[in-house]
Amino acid sequence: MTRLLLRIGAVLVLSLLLWLPAPSASLWAADAPDTSKPPPRLTFLMHVVYTQAEDATAAQATTGATASFLATSKPPPRLVHLVNVVYTNPAPVTLTCPATSNRAYEAIPIQGSPRRSLYTPAQDPDLNLAVRGYVPSPAALGLINLDGDTDDDAPQLAYLFRPSRVPQFAAAHRVNDWNWACPTTPPGLGCRGEPLTKWDATLVSMATTPGETIHLPARRADILNGIYSAMVLYADSDRLTITYTRQDTPAPGYVLHITDFCVDPNLLALYRQLDAAGRTMLPGLRRDAVIGTAQTGVMRVAVRDTGEFMDPRSAKDWWQAVVRARRAR
Repeated sequence: MTRLLLRIGAVLVLSLLLWLPAPSASLWAADAPDTSKPPPRLTFLMHVVYTQAEDATAAQATTGATASFLATSKPPPRLVHLVNVVYTNPAPVTLTCPATSNRAYEAIPIQGSPRRSLYTPAQDPDLNLAVRGYVPSPAALGLINLDGDTDDDAPQLAYLFRPSRVPQFAAAHRVNDWNWACPTTPPGLGCRGEPLTKWDATLVSMATTPGETIHLPARRADILNGIYSAMVLYADSDRLTITYTRQDTPAPGYVLHITDFCVDPNLLALYRQLDAAGRTMLPGLRRDAVIGTAQTGVMRVAVRDTGEFMDPRSAKDWWQAVVRARRAR
């Protein structure tokens, strides 16, 4: 008998639910700025609640469903429906990197001698950030204010994007040190050290829109003929190491490591050609050059100054346009 009553109640409730209006947009209005989030899926949870203890006489057989319902001392069940707003997060978008490009890049002569190393560029911890690796950092995910001198012509990371912006920082990391004194065979190869601790973060993950173009961060100074601002030291399909000098080493000046994005295939092909030819010339990058496209929702950026990994969150150094705008208010 109890099962029969529950079935009747369930049918009535489902009939009522069919007449419920569509959920108001106000349920997710707070999330409206995030257009990547799908509308929530409504789930109705039905809970049958009895307000009195079950009467033992209700189990006695009677004739007819109506008579049985009236004979029991149990009151009609009180129906409660709960509305549960559930977000279904879509799978992260990962684009296939383009195989062709209509962009052109030029070779420029290096200054001094080509690099001399026991490592190939792909194995070199000073050129390929993947060799060093990095670890998570609990550093704050936003711009920070640091004391000290400021170079008003440091590379400006907001110009990685067009229009320029301060992206959301999705994560912070500490790059690992490289212990060149580590005993190896042959000597001089070194080995991976502990994470660098001078700064709370030496690598940040920046939010991107898959498919958007990634540009060379702006700087006024040029390195050749008033045309070229930077030079590629290392390239692979998903990473670039860029120097703002013409020396085939990351030791002097500013160096950027940009990873987890699609390097322009023509730029990559030119780098590989020049690397195989002995590195007396390397790809030059014009001011505002497009260097690739975002592949997923994040890419990672590290900045070095005369070899030292710096904190990419420093507003006074790498985000100066933001500082100037705030001071102008």
